[in-house]
Amino acid sequence: MRIHHLNCATMCPVGGKFFGCECMVCHCLLIETDAGLVLVDTGLGEGSVNGERPLPLGFRKIVRPKLDPAQTALAQVRDLGYSPDDVRHIVLTHLDLDHGGGLPDFPKAAVHVHAREKDAALGVTRAADKTRYLAQHWAHQPSWRTYEASGERWQGFDAVRQLDGLGPEILLIPLHGHSEGHCGVAVQTDQGWLLHAGDAYFHRAEIRPGQRAPAALKAFQRLLCPDNRARLHNQQRLRQLASEPTIEVICSHDPAEFEAVGGMVE
Repeated sequence: MRIHHLNCATMCPVGGKFFGCECMVCHCLLIETDAGLVLVDTGLGEGSVNGERPLPLGFRKIVRPKLDPAQTALAQVRDLGYSPDDVRHIVLTHLDLDHGGGLPDFPKAAVHVHAREKDAALGVTRAADKTRYLAQHWAHQPSWRTYEASGERWQGFDAVRQLDGLGPEILLIPLHGHSEGHCGVAVQTDQGWLLHAGDAYFHRAEIRPGQRAPAALKAFQRLLCPDNRARLHNQQRLRQLASEPTIEVICSHDPAEFEAVGGMVE
């Protein structure tokens, strides 16, 4: 099994230096498996970049994505010599627009997501969610695969699920807090486990002992999430997990983590 690390949208938010970096990435994974290609998160899609499915004005003005066509998962899959139809499965940490925005680019893929997240995204009730979840990203009626709050135990985490149609080397790990059904995705490698923690944290210092994340970043996360207590609890568990020598933990937006695995932030 081979893992490709992709940056599927560079974003340079207003006041980025107060968040610990001038620009952030959308760190996605493309995994070659016996069941076809598996994409973990999609970043921004082709429609977001070319304006066919425009992003909210506030997001464009404040988050300031670069909207580079070459950074879309679609373009990078093609650059690797594959067809979009080769992507058989998409596993989502959550459905925020910068994580599920590329769903329409892979209409034949099965989309794996926690049931609570799908319910929150497709039945928006909180005012704050109306700008994070965009129905245009699933207007093509994807083939959903949803998972309830039940499953096995993995590394101290409960309700962990193997995914339909995939082997036991890819697992969905509930990490609720940032969003209603936010999850991490664990991938078994020859060296151990790689855990993509999505937006469970934004800056490596949040899970590194003795380090302190920027205060503005912590305030931003509190403002955005529906359950801050769960978010902080899961960060504490990730802190413990990151100390294990055979487990590598990464998040979606930290450019230093992306560069550490060989990626280039452009």
